[in-house]
Amino acid sequence: MIARSAHPTADQAQAIDKASHLIEALPWLSRFHGRTVVVKYGGNAMISEELRVRFAESIVFLYYAGLRPVVVHGGGPQISAQLARAGVESTFTAGLRVTTDEAMDIVRMVLTGQVNREIVGLVNQHGPFAVGMSGEDANLLVAERKTVEVDGEAVDIGRVGEITEVHPGAVAALIADGRIPVVSSVARADDGGVYNVNADTAASALAVALGASKLIMLTDVEGLYADFPANTELISRLAVDELRDLLPSLSSGMLPKMEACLHAVEGGVPQAHIIDGRVPHSLLLEVFTDQGVGTMVADERLEAGLTGNGHVPRPGHAAHTSDTTAVTNAGGAQ
Repeated sequence: MIARSAHPTADQAQAIDKASHLIEALPWLSRFHGRTVVVKYGGNAMISEELRVRFAESIVFLYYAGLRPVVVHGGGPQISAQLARAGVESTFTAGLRVTTDEAMDIVRMVLTGQVNREIVGLVNQHGPFAVGMSGEDANLLVAERKTVEVDGEAVDIGRVGEITEVHPGAVAALIADGRIPVVSSVARADDGGVYNVNADTAASALAVALGASKLIMLTDVEGLYADFPANTELISRLAVDELRDLLPSLSSGMLPKMEACLHAVEGGVPQAHIIDGRVPHSLLLEVFTDQGVGTMVADERLEAGLTGNGHVPRPGHAAHTSDTTAVTNAGGAQ
């Protein structure tokens, strides 16, 4: 019998290091196995080819780790590029894209026919998992026409909607069938047409309707800072009451994202995260490591219920809204 050296080789040391990182994920694998996680995908993570590939890998990793991921996406940069090619001017009011009927046709085509298919294709390079759908399919998302207030007056911004109802049955059926739903952020309109809706809001509303255990929003920033730009110290965790107090001081870019997190946790989702989608596999760092990344909004009472497996989807219901979201959703529809 040949004695094995007490000193590992470089390759063995590297393998041991990998094993230690895998073991670090064990508590989270146990806690979230069988649970639904809604991931909002957008920003620069959608533009970089490398980051698109890494995102798809992360989603498939969640699936194989026993979680049930659902992707909700926008596509602002792709919409702007297609509008420019078509000679349609992109204009914004109060941070929202003014969406004419002509522009809505392009928005719908880009989100559902281009971006959605690209995400589905990247995920399905790893197996027959992803199924693409639009927020208008099976009346998943229903919205009413949205107006914004400018200088004290209500301004019509076209086919931009505010979500009023979520009917998650089709998504729940796909999850039960072992699929990964990929949802584009357009909604059925109350007039029978379609509306462009904010992807942050759509992801939050769907997370609540599905009874998700996590909402994770990929953004182009590291997270929420205590007093940006004077202070660049990242806030790693916020309670609901703390976030409510912070909302009036947030920048127009962060406000809709943090409102979406707040509404998700208020609606029963134990944890909502803002993470930097520009970091490869940031999704896995947040879910499976001790430190995590970004900013998490959480309710300790709801977190205490994250034991055992499974999470039963809730039936269709009216979405949670607030006056603040209706007026200042400055992150904008896509």
